[in-house]
Amino acid sequence: MWRPGPTSRLRGPYYLACLLLILVATAAVAHPEDELCMPGEASLDPALCEQLAALDSADGRTARVTQPILDEDGVARSAGSTFRLYVTIGIQHILPGGLDHILFVLALFLTSTRLRALLVQITTFTVAHTATLGLAAAGVISPSGAVVEPLIAASIAFVALENLFVRDMTPWRPAIVFAFGLLHGLGFAGFFGELGLPPGQFWGALLGFNVGVEVGQLSVVLLALALVSVWRTVSRSPQADAHYRRWVVIPGSLLIGLVGLWWAIERTLLA
Repeated sequence: MWRPGPTSRLRGPYYLACLLLILVATAAVAHPEDELCMPGEASLDPALCEQLAALDSADGRTARVTQPILDEDGVARSAGSTFRLYVTIGIQHILPGGLDHILFVLALFLTSTRLRALLVQITTFTVAHTATLGLAAAGVISPSGAVVEPLIAASIAFVALENLFVRDMTPWRPAIVFAFGLLHGLGFAGFFGELGLPPGQFWGALLGFNVGVEVGQLSVVLLALALVSVWRTVSRSPQADAHYRRWVVIPGSLLIGLVGLWWAIERTLLA
């Protein structure tokens, strides 16, 4: 059973503030598609960049990409190469760009000091968003971004603010996380679908993108665990759990909840 260990009154807020500053400084927007088309080795091939440019056009009409995805040498990518490309895209969609998804995962992390509770929530979230990402990307369902994005923001606020009133994972939390995971999967699908993949490369790209998203999310969890581990190593306190909740869980959840509420209002008004 994992616990945060001894804590102090000063280092807890300091590490949390550092974590949030790192995340905010590296993630100014939630979905940085434009950065993927900047000149350089990490940019997407021209076909996908043309598709993204069309999405930003005045009339909003787009044409599906029909040419193969090309590698750096201008050669059509193999299935393995496409998979690796979209693993990278999936990671970049979370780190550094997916601040909304990062905050949701951190809200789950702050729910409980027990590792089992965290694993149950992360697994539930993964299963749910994988399902809706696959269905939406395959065209089975067609989510509206004007509806999905405000709901994603509201889900962040709900989970974070619930942490203020409960001290551990409640019996109903996995069901709530699953429902919110379905929403986040639709958010992933909105970005993934904009790439307009040609036939024959869809499933490799979908799998690679989902793997990349999971790598990004797990990186957030591992970073949070590392900060708590440092705190346990350098701190000494007989009231570890009380200090952890007072200096990390409550202020962290309140900050995440307020950001989620602001995004929900903003996205609703701009929809």
